Amino acid sequence: MSDYRRNYLNGGTWFFTVNLRNRRSHLLTTQITALRDAIWAVKRNKPFHINAWVVLPEHMHCIWTLPDNEYDFSCRWREIKKRFSKTLCLNQVWQPRFWEHTLRDERDYHHHIDYIYLNPIKHGWVKQVNEWPFSSFHRDVRLGLYPENWAGEVADLCAGERA
Repeated sequence: MSDYRRNYLNGGTWFFTVNLRNRRSHLLTTQITALRDAIWAVKRNKPFHINAWVVLPEHMHCIWTLPDNEYDFSCRWREIKKRFSKTLCLNQVWQPRFWEHTLRDERDYHHHIDYIYLNPIKHGWVKQVNEWPFSSFHRDVRLGLYPENWAGEVADLCAGERA
């Protein structure tokens, strides 16, 4: 067994990747209401700030910031996974564990938010970021943090790579 260590830091900000066990499933998007309900129930009891989030059919990426006096993101993930699975009466929905990266500075933070918002394009689900409905990108557009047409078309992003 490997020596698995998490970087716990009071008030920290982390990038997460969480996967379903079945990487061909569409459970997260077909059951988006159950997922959202699980997230909000946990967030009410164990607060955290959602900096960015994208949900794809079989995995999700997000950035959270915890309150200044809290560091335990693992317990939050455990509860979200448990509530979602219990609501759907399913066992072994999730891959064990999750991937986490402590964000080091503003550049790292913005790089990971961009990665999150571009992920539906990367996986071929849409051609523009604003076409993917399961993303906090839309919230950030409403807040004036991103323009509606941010990142343009997928063809624009790959223009030099196809020649």
